[in-house]
Amino acid sequence: MVVEARAFTEADAEAWDALVSAGAASTLLQTRRFLSYHGDRFQDASVCVTDGDGRLVGVLPAAVDLAAADRVVSHPGSTYGGLVHDGALRGEGMLEALTAVSAHLAGRGFAVLEYKPLPWIYQARPEQDDLYALFRLGAQRSRVDLSCAVDLDSEAKPSSRRRRGRKKAEKAGVTVQSGTEHAGRVWDVLEQTLAARHDAAPVHSLDEIRLLGERFPEEIEFLVGELDGAAVAGVVLFHSGRVSHAQYISSTPDGNQVGALDAVFGHAIEAAREAGRRFFDFGTSNRERGLVLNASLYEYKAQYGGGGVAYEAYELPLSSTGAGTSSSL
Repeated sequence: MVVEARAFTEADAEAWDALVSAGAASTLLQTRRFLSYHGDRFQDASVCVTDGDGRLVGVLPAAVDLAAADRVVSHPGSTYGGLVHDGALRGEGMLEALTAVSAHLAGRGFAVLEYKPLPWIYQARPEQDDLYALFRLGAQRSRVDLSCAVDLDSEAKPSSRRRRGRKKAEKAGVTVQSGTEHAGRVWDVLEQTLAARHDAAPVHSLDEIRLLGERFPEEIEFLVGELDGAAVAGVVLFHSGRVSHAQYISSTPDGNQVGALDAVFGHAIEAAREAGRRFFDFGTSNRERGLVLNASLYEYKAQYGGGGVAYEAYELPLSSTGAGTSSSL
């Protein structure tokens, strides 16, 4: 296959999202509808890959690294990025596509591409041709974060501690509410938690998360644990075909005392299983680019019956030819 790479323009947005929707290794995080909610926080460097007839066959969400102007990341505003395609870029085709992407980015003055592939649990079918192509092009693994996910088809069950926590919450009167109308309540709990524990605030504003909820009403869900009419625990769920992913997990002191998150996660995991999803992903528990693991947080997540999933990143040196030392086709 003959492929070419060029810069994304807004005129490509509709075709881009249609391709992401058809991809076997893609989620809402790689759509323009999601990426555009970042506004002008990032300088976009996204790439479109076309075939010999000019047809869009691949897309790479990307933006300039905020810490280094000669680096481009796929994508700094998303947990993962990666080259999305509809099945056209396999084997040598993927190698040719990433070679073209490399040459294009080098031509724009970038020296390094940080590539964050989609974790395998999100793939509708095996799609790791990009990892092979990165190897051929001389990329090196630069980061690994450890997530924890529950296989909903397995017989794994929450630990006795987590089961006791849920019973305690239910006995105390904790109920779980779902809906976009609870976005503000989830954010209130999150802001309280971050301020109390870390003297920090959420990276994104309530208006931004509400905007995402409006853009993706089927994929983004707001859950609150409620006690005596007050929100005491919250989580935002991002749903894809195979995975429900938990983000912005938080609980107030009152919520901690009665085990409110156990009720919230018990509800969320059961709902994901009933919806036919394969995994419930609690997300990563790392800092300092994966070199430090929050062991107690990871253990907490594992107690719901989960196991480890690696979220990787690779650094690909760029050149005008788009090839590393072992890139012959």
